[in-house]
Amino acid sequence: MAFDIDKYTKQSEGVEWGDLDLDAFDEQPLDEPTLRTLRYMCDVEYHTVCYLRDLLTTPSHKEPEVGAFMTMWNREEFWHGEALAAVLAKHDITVDYDVLKARRIKLGWKDRLDPIKQSLLGNVVGHDFVAVHMTYGAANEYSANAAYHRLAKMVTHPVLTPLLKRIAIQESKHIAFYATQARKRLEASKKARVITRFVMSKVWQPVGSGINTDEEVTHVMTHLFQGPDGRKLIRDLDTKISALPGLEGLRIVEKAMDNRGVPA
Repeated sequence: MAFDIDKYTKQSEGVEWGDLDLDAFDEQPLDEPTLRTLRYMCDVEYHTVCYLRDLLTTPSHKEPEVGAFMTMWNREEFWHGEALAAVLAKHDITVDYDVLKARRIKLGWKDRLDPIKQSLLGNVVGHDFVAVHMTYGAANEYSANAAYHRLAKMVTHPVLTPLLKRIAIQESKHIAFYATQARKRLEASKKARVITRFVMSKVWQPVGSGINTDEEVTHVMTHLFQGPDGRKLIRDLDTKISALPGLEGLRIVEKAMDNRGVPA
């Protein structure tokens, strides 16, 4: 999976949603479980700036291609949040700066300590930390892409479905970068493979776990991935992640879903 960073940085732009008639939600409002899932997704997208903040304290920030990508990635994810917030606003659900600030304050010491923990881990591991970062990012983007496609198929809404598909297209570009970088770095270093396998098997949790309650994470994962079709998606995700060098046989997504009681 090749990735042209120069082409990506030149063509990067916010997800287009100005042509979508949000007034359609007046006639076809979304149900409560879908809105709850969208709110979760919106929070994750808006919190990308925190992930970027944390990773700038690690060896990743010294890599020119990584730095260029993450600048554009953060911008694109912000616009995903803006688009989802606009949909939520049509349902009288407000997600603005004050709301986000309150949520981050509620995280308390966890939010303050995350950059320190990332910095310490990065400095201990050294340059091979970049492989961990890229692999973790690939797993998260694979999951996000699957979630957007799954929800788009579930709702079949004239406005929400095309919006979710547009977001998923950008997430696919993010996958291409992370997976390309992860594969290259894992192939080059046995130490990177060992450390990355350990981190992914012991630390990885569904995207959004760090900023939402366990109850909310379980609700969203169940809403999106329960049942036979959801289980197939889960196993497909694990197949893609475990195809990376050194991660053979890992089933981190299915393990996380089973631990949360998501029914097959």
